Amino acid sequence: MITFKGPEDLEQMRRAGKLVAEVLRALRELIKPGVDTLTLDRFAEDLIVRSGGIPAFKGYKVPGIRRPFPGTICVSINEEVVHGIPSRDKVLSEGDILSVDVGVSLGGWYGDAACTYPVGEVSFERRRLLEVTLGGLKAAIAVIRDGATLGDVGHAVESVVKGAGMGLVREYAGHGIGRRLHESPQIPNYGRPGVGITLKAGMTICVEPMVMTGGEAVKSLSDGWTVVTADGSDSAHFEHTLLVTPEGCEVLTPWED
Repeated sequence: MITFKGPEDLEQMRRAGKLVAEVLRALRELIKPGVDTLTLDRFAEDLIVRSGGIPAFKGYKVPGIRRPFPGTICVSINEEVVHGIPSRDKVLSEGDILSVDVGVSLGGWYGDAACTYPVGEVSFERRRLLEVTLGGLKAAIAVIRDGATLGDVGHAVESVVKGAGMGLVREYAGHGIGRRLHESPQIPNYGRPGVGITLKAGMTICVEPMVMTGGEAVKSLSDGWTVVTADGSDSAHFEHTLLVTPEGCEVLTPWED
């Protein structure tokens, strides 16, 4: 069921989104060669808890996967697309790219966002991948408003990505968000203009392009969580929680500030 949020609800969601953004901005300063991803995870958990929040991903269960997600954040390196598990053994190297997904529950309301960061100096190809993926998210934000359709949103992302000659993850999508981390509707990163559910003011959604430099096939690793590109090509992931408004949308997770 699609839910609509009133003024008091939105104030709570802004608080949750602000905390998500704070975590992502703080992590940006810690991501460098030689740092392991478990260190990043523990830093994020400490910041969330000290701020009165609850890590949304830790202990998250999905049908068909025996093990609940063990980390506070998802950390995915290079060919890892999403849901990478933090580990002391995953040490960042110069030239890597690292996708970080953060989810927070604060006062019973959720915020969710992701960024992909360069680790030190990265190749031209990897920097371009980040630019294209973020460009897809910005293109979606530009068309979101009361009266737009999900097809408009997906088409905006797809046009940027395919226009750059890159692959688009089609097996995973954005989602509604509110009192639950994942609500209806699903928000695909592809579509046809004018097709699909019509967005209405008061809806809160997460748009999250996942893009790769190679083919569009993905696969899951034996840990049940980590999703990687099937051909070993690089992948990037950006996400914002957004409020649909009559004139456009409000970014509730302002990690770019």
